[in-house]
Amino acid sequence: MKFLLPARGRPPQPALRFLLVFAGLYALWAVGYDGWLGPDGRLDHALSANLAAAAAAAVLRLGGFAAGTAATPFVVVLNGQASVLVGDPCNGLLLYALFAGFVVAFPGPGRHKLWFVPLGILVIYALNVGRVALLALNHAYWRATVAFNHHYTFTFVVYGAIGALWMLWARRGAGNPAPAALPPHGTQ
Repeated sequence: MKFLLPARGRPPQPALRFLLVFAGLYALWAVGYDGWLGPDGRLDHALSANLAAAAAAAVLRLGGFAAGTAATPFVVVLNGQASVLVGDPCNGLLLYALFAGFVVAFPGPGRHKLWFVPLGILVIYALNVGRVALLALNHAYWRATVAFNHHYTFTFVVYGAIGALWMLWARRGAGNPAPAALPPHGTQ
């Protein structure tokens, strides 16, 4: 799929289709989240609690640290100290929706989307679990850098990974040939 504008200045049909479908999916997500999922809160709370527990149990305890969750299930406790509060805006739900919307809107075989979307969401979830665990360690050992790492370092890493997944989908998963399989420029 090419996104180059033709000489007439109108976007080619695949690009226009992608933009319209993605915008429609995003609008559907925004209305659904703001109108029902967000106010209900159960999905956000469950995901936030799950991230805190997974970061504490799966990552920190396996690494040999004394970790768990507090009476409030959204708080990661490390060495007896509350370290990270996983708030609803940081639980990754919006990232899952944006990732899935991009893949669904981008042309490609539906059967590939059925495995790539869950796999991509699982990768984003694993990155988020690692992020929470590293922020807990960061809070315990290098507290002065927590705000910077939370707002910049981990944001850059997670969004970079999502961008890489999108590129992987656009180049390979959508049924496009691998770049190495294309003939050299100027040959048939």
